[in-house]
Amino acid sequence: MKSIIYGPVPSWRLGRSLGVDLVSTEGKTCSFDCIYCQLGRTIYPQVERREFVTMTQLTRELEEVKNNVVADYVTFSGMAEPTLASNLGEAIRIAKSILSVPVAILTNSSLMPREDVCSDLAQADVVVAKIDAANEHMFRQINNPVVGYSFDQILYSIEDFRKSFKGKLDLQMMFISINKNYASQMADIARQISPDEVQLNTPLRPCPVKPLTPEAMAIIKNEFTGLRVVNVYQGLKPEVMPLNLEETLRRRPKL
Repeated sequence: MKSIIYGPVPSWRLGRSLGVDLVSTEGKTCSFDCIYCQLGRTIYPQVERREFVTMTQLTRELEEVKNNVVADYVTFSGMAEPTLASNLGEAIRIAKSILSVPVAILTNSSLMPREDVCSDLAQADVVVAKIDAANEHMFRQINNPVVGYSFDQILYSIEDFRKSFKGKLDLQMMFISINKNYASQMADIARQISPDEVQLNTPLRPCPVKPLTPEAMAIIKNEFTGLRVVNVYQGLKPEVMPLNLEETLRRRPKL
């Protein structure tokens, strides 16, 4: 049986992160096929939620590591979009009951128009929602969505979730050559949502898309005045340097 827990791994946003892959398929399962993804192309496009991993397995693996792991967060992420797991809410509650560590969810935001998804996400302490575009055309160009929701529907759902969520809501924005000149518009989107933090990222791990330079990212950051912002280059510490894909997968149990 494949392990669904990996790490802890260093994260420039979350410190030491104990990863949980609640989908854990052989190859990437996602509702997007982002052009910059370090995990490569989406092998299994998926839009419907279902149970991939049993709570019996999750409970067993968390019990096995609870006395030997030091982590700042339990992070639901991995080789797939975590909100595709229909038992995400239950998994969050189990993780909190076994480990005295806050829970973070990294989501591409694609399923947030669904009420059941937002109900599950509300169980977490931190939700990091992704926005990479300034408009519908760019959304389709960068994220290659499988889901039928429009860019505006996803933005509205994040904004609506923000109003009721009692935890910390962060926005992650990945900047590449396609969207770098739209930083002002993306900053306006962020202001409308009013997150606790905006995480400005660029793909530093091997992928088909070149990262922006520190200088370019600094210019982008200037557009986000009035918001709490962390820039990937400024957030990196010696112990949290970007891993290449081979090292990332080496640290993670093989799928």
